[in-house]
Amino acid sequence: MPALTRLLRLLTFSFSTQLITFATGKGNRKEFVSHAPGYWADVPPELWNDWKWQLKNRVTSLAQLEQYVDLSEEERGGVLLSGDKLALAVTPHFFNLIPREKDPDDPIRRQVIPRVEETWTSPYDMADPCGEDSHMPVPGLVHRYPDRVLFLVTDRCASYCRYCTRSRVVSGVGEQELHTDFEEAFRYLEQHTEVRDVLLSGGDALIFSDDKIDKLLGRLRAISHIEFLRIGTRVPIFLPQRITPELCAMLQKHHPLWMSVHVNHPRELTIEVKAALERLANAGIPLGNQSVLLKGVNDDLETMKTLVHKLLMCRVRPYYIYQCDLINGSSHLRTSVSKGIEIIEGLRGHTTGYAVPQFVIDAPGGGGKVPINPGYILYHDNEKIVIRNYEGKIFEYPETGGDQTVQFAPQREYHDEYLYS
Repeated sequence: MPALTRLLRLLTFSFSTQLITFATGKGNRKEFVSHAPGYWADVPPELWNDWKWQLKNRVTSLAQLEQYVDLSEEERGGVLLSGDKLALAVTPHFFNLIPREKDPDDPIRRQVIPRVEETWTSPYDMADPCGEDSHMPVPGLVHRYPDRVLFLVTDRCASYCRYCTRSRVVSGVGEQELHTDFEEAFRYLEQHTEVRDVLLSGGDALIFSDDKIDKLLGRLRAISHIEFLRIGTRVPIFLPQRITPELCAMLQKHHPLWMSVHVNHPRELTIEVKAALERLANAGIPLGNQSVLLKGVNDDLETMKTLVHKLLMCRVRPYYIYQCDLINGSSHLRTSVSKGIEIIEGLRGHTTGYAVPQFVIDAPGGGGKVPINPGYILYHDNEKIVIRNYEGKIFEYPETGGDQTVQFAPQREYHDEYLYS
């Protein structure tokens, strides 16, 4: 690479950021770094920063994987078997987060490189753990909650997460095909005036062209009782080059528009991702993050605390931590519910409330999101509630109104029966 080109590329980064050619280890630092160009050292910046080039040059085969990283036998077997479950695809940007040395326990590669464990069966596994197919009144539209719907607008993503809850339909190689009937979905929404909130997902709507997204949002915005729109996306993390000024200007036309992004590990928040998220925030789009609790990725307090702090620095509110859905072939990535409770316990009160997401289980079979919290309520009757705080101190609060006299103590020592009843 000519020296001048290398110098110009370096100068594109702010002095306050770091340029690191290859990802290293499991570091959970809060610094924002760039790994570009990484494995693609000969690609000129104008191509690297082109989101369409990124999509066309995804890592999608065993030969490409082995060209860049050393695979374990479990990974090699998983890749060979991935063609009939969930396709392999990783954008160059995200692939650069994977260290070159053999480390199958690396939290980034665990998310996107198939493993042979995906072929294992568990008695708890389900093809459709959230019961979406049974709540689909028209093809591609899921109406599970009273006032909101999930609109599955595509079956393709920029990269494929190995724990994908819709692996049965996403990527084009699963056991089902997604056949969204857009006009039938629009008619359904026009007729169901109770629907005030539409979430676009799939797949990932942001891999559509600006014009296609504009027309889709405009068509929904024309339905008078739909109050606001949401987009669920991993594109700003897998493909930050897609978040162009032109895209943001188009999205601004369709407010109120909200966006849920998906970050699982602090290393995913690179310089490029931070800039993409800030462009969205500057366009007036409120951003929330949804993480999935994954074994060996983010199932420890310090990793999650670093993640939520970095998210706030990117102007993203930590929104949900999901217990991993019971999707087929995901048992090696699932961790215990108690681990999620432990993480929330370690965040609540120990850092700002803005950094504490809600831990939820999407109840198997279509029961919807159920919040799971540590046990802060120790006792409750018609006179008082006994609660504990993050320090373990115990307090009372009166249950009755101000016109009644009840004996209660704001803070007192309690016997063990309150703690364990």
